[in-house]
Amino acid sequence: MLPEGDFLFDGFDTRTLQTDRGAIHARVGGSGPPLLLLHGYPQTHLMWHAAAPLLTDRFTVVATDLSGYGDSLRPAPAADHAPHSKRAMAVDQIQAMAALGYERFAVAGHDRGGRVGYRMALDHPARVTALSVLDIVPTAEVWARANDRLALVYWHWGFLAQPAPLPERLIAGDPDAYLDHHLRSIGLGSEPGRYPQAVMATYRARLADASAVEAICEDYRAGATVDRELDEADRGRLIECPVLVLWGTRGALGPLYGDVLAVWRSWARDVRGREVEASHFLVEDRPEEVASELAGFFEGR
Repeated sequence: MLPEGDFLFDGFDTRTLQTDRGAIHARVGGSGPPLLLLHGYPQTHLMWHAAAPLLTDRFTVVATDLSGYGDSLRPAPAADHAPHSKRAMAVDQIQAMAALGYERFAVAGHDRGGRVGYRMALDHPARVTALSVLDIVPTAEVWARANDRLALVYWHWGFLAQPAPLPERLIAGDPDAYLDHHLRSIGLGSEPGRYPQAVMATYRARLADASAVEAICEDYRAGATVDRELDEADRGRLIECPVLVLWGTRGALGPLYGDVLAVWRSWARDVRGREVEASHFLVEDRPEEVASELAGFFEGR
């Protein structure tokens, strides 16, 4: 377990929540209706370090590490990649929330966490009261609309999904270069004063951890296979709970998909949202603005 900046979550309890597949690492703080915060690639729950405390006066905030990430369980890889599917990861999070006594809760997820969140809302609609997805469109839409621009801008989707152990070995050759030349290019660490040294050091350390990189690659392999198949099977079904979509002006969603809300309206009954002046990593770039949007959307739901 890495020392992941306890000082950044002052007032939060650190919890180890047991599920059928293993332990989910969580920070829990605040009071009020439960709100589950899920992170993206290549981060951990630390991406919420500035936004989460701004929500604790209205919600019981639970910020977790996704399965395969941070200090949460590491699923064993399988040929069909199902252990790393968003369906399986969603069940882990539902069981973690149940371990805290919460059967119904709101969810906000960035990037990979958003994919876990919307799969949870599709598979377990009775569990999710409201959902916010941050800087994503559904996985099936990514692949159905893939073109030369995606191949150049979001090339890591295809790279990380390559059969093992190719991407794992290439990243292991120079994990610092991978972070500096790929992740920084899409905004990680680019906003001055928003990325504490302890946070960036943790992200770097995770990319030097072979088991963490394997889990990341399996996550993306699942995205290219089982997650895509599950989404395609659900085309025409609509998420029943209200959905808030936020995305960064300096991210890829606008250039790749144009009307982002229109994409989501074919997946959910009640969709609202807007862009935020930020990179793909909008929660870390603009924590106050994102927290304000989330609080206004989730309050009373």
